[in-house]
Amino acid sequence: MTAPYPAAVARVATAAEAKGLTIKIVETARSARSAEEAAVAVGASVGQIVKSLVFRGKDSGKPYLLLVSGANRVDETLMARHLGEALERPNAAYVREATGFAIGGVAPLGASAAITTFMDEDLFQHATVWAAAGSPVHVFEVVPLQLRSATGAALGRVK
Repeated sequence: MTAPYPAAVARVATAAEAKGLTIKIVETARSARSAEEAAVAVGASVGQIVKSLVFRGKDSGKPYLLLVSGANRVDETLMARHLGEALERPNAAYVREATGFAIGGVAPLGASAAITTFMDEDLFQHATVWAAAGSPVHVFEVVPLQLRSATGAALGRVK
């Protein structure tokens, strides 16, 4: 099942399977690097796109993965209250080191190490959502509750 995919995408497929999550990874004809591009590529609304955003804890240096509706921007002050520390936006090298994915392809599953995950409750307004699958041109569709269960994400408002 994972053989035809690039390594990072195969990692996502393997992680989903290990969590009992059945997904079909789709290769888009165009870049799905941004929420807007992904929405066009899969024919969904921007709100159905899961932005997988990595932040660094300002005090701990710990990575946090925020699964955010493509229609929303993260209120970093609110997230600091949820997570217990202020957040910083890390550089691309930190994101790759923390997740094993390049920016634009960060997936909610398959990170190279365990990562604390928080999920935007607005994603539950949709029957299904689309998330990156390890590259800027690979995505998968999933029911929000299944995504939350597979990632172990805490749930709440991000804006």
